[in-house]
Amino acid sequence: MRRRRIVAWAGLVVVLVATTGLSFCLGASSVGPRAAMQALAAGPHAAADDKAAEIVWRIRLPRLLLAFVVGAGLAVAGTMMQSFFQNPMADPYIVGVSSGAALGATAAIVLHWEVALLGLSGVPIAAFVGAVGATALVYGLSRRGGRVPVATLLLTGIAVGSVTSALASLLLVISPGTRDDLHVVIFWVLGSLAYRGMHDLAMIAPYVGIGLLTALLLARDLNALALGEETAAHLGVNVEGVKIALIAVAALLAAGAVALAGIIGFVGLIVPHIMRILVGPDHRALLPASALGGAVLLALADLLARTAAAPTEIPVGIVTSVLGGPFFLYLLHRRRQGGA
Repeated sequence: MRRRRIVAWAGLVVVLVATTGLSFCLGASSVGPRAAMQALAAGPHAAADDKAAEIVWRIRLPRLLLAFVVGAGLAVAGTMMQSFFQNPMADPYIVGVSSGAALGATAAIVLHWEVALLGLSGVPIAAFVGAVGATALVYGLSRRGGRVPVATLLLTGIAVGSVTSALASLLLVISPGTRDDLHVVIFWVLGSLAYRGMHDLAMIAPYVGIGLLTALLLARDLNALALGEETAAHLGVNVEGVKIALIAVAALLAAGAVALAGIIGFVGLIVPHIMRILVGPDHRALLPASALGGAVLLALADLLARTAAAPTEIPVGIVTSVLGGPFFLYLLHRRRQGGA
């Protein structure tokens, strides 16, 4: 297992480096490897006079870093949710994060909420508030006698998600918004890393950083929970406290990612499953491996999204869905065989 982990980490690092190089060079406007290296070496001040430096520093570097952060956040959130529900087909959006964010973003777009806070426009702020609010509502409705039954949480998440999705659709139908508003909503729902800068990265990075650190601190408790709640309690784990922390951290990671990048599916589903095969179920290794794997996958998907039909850009959520859909079907088929 140790050798497999070393090989997996080495492979992920190699892919990460290769993806980074390709991301700087490929796009609607190509930048040669030498020009990209020179632009990076010259620093951001060269962007005012050098077209290659402007492309690298103002467009591709922020976008690449944002892909790393969003991908890592979604993958770790997915790992935590799969551990919480003891189900490899759980994802970060299972407790209403995506539908709540969609409701908030839709409201901000069709109502033309122009309020800005800390460098962010109304849409990501409303999406973040909607995501966190939906998760809090699901948790509050699921709590029974000081406990949160997993099955109740799952069913409540499905119900709240359906209601918030319906409300978002209702807003689109009854609002006096224009066709452009509808286009913006659809593009946001499909997920994209376009038109983001360093200030966006600065806003989401603290959330993901705190979430990743907290997740690592919970790794031993997650290992205990994998043995069952009763066994974990006998081992001294505060089961309900850990469950609250898991939901809160996963929701924080997913909400921060969705607020800026829209709804990007399947990253939080397929990455934890693949990393569990490569590095094993120990969360002390699984969580950081999932973070790196999520960063690599989303960076690759974003690279494909902006080069496959250049100069037209495909929303990255479409790419991850095309990649993730067949994998999800594989999981279903494998589970059916296992249960047969």
